[in-house]
Amino acid sequence: MQKEAFAELYEKYQDTETSPATENYEDILFRFNQHETTYYFITADNEKVGVIRVVDHKDGVTRKRISPIFIMPEHRNKGYAQQAIAEAERIHGKNHWKLDTILQEKGNCYLYEKLGYHQTGITEIISDKMTIVFYEKD
Repeated sequence: MQKEAFAELYEKYQDTETSPATENYEDILFRFNQHETTYYFITADNEKVGVIRVVDHKDGVTRKRISPIFIMPEHRNKGYAQQAIAEAERIHGKNHWKLDTILQEKGNCYLYEKLGYHQTGITEIISDKMTIVFYEKD
């Protein structure tokens, strides 16, 4: 699912080093098995439409992190990501979150800002076409 969901962004930005579309199975499995990681399927009408990964150290100090969240192409723009983030925040607590996204993907930025995340002012230039922007929610 991950490779398919991120294929469009990979084609657009050709970010071989950072794209979830190019991540190998071993790296995905390593993240899956991390103690602080929980993956949730996002479902609609008994169909898996996406995934959200929450990293929660449960130490009260480290920010919880969403990385990645994705919706399959045919199910986008239906509010599933927004609902999934709200549910993750309900389960893991509303405050002290972080995430990052591609600055050039205005829809992603709009979604996170609508949900109360704010840009930290930190960015990471990946290429002349792509910049990562970092968000927090307190």
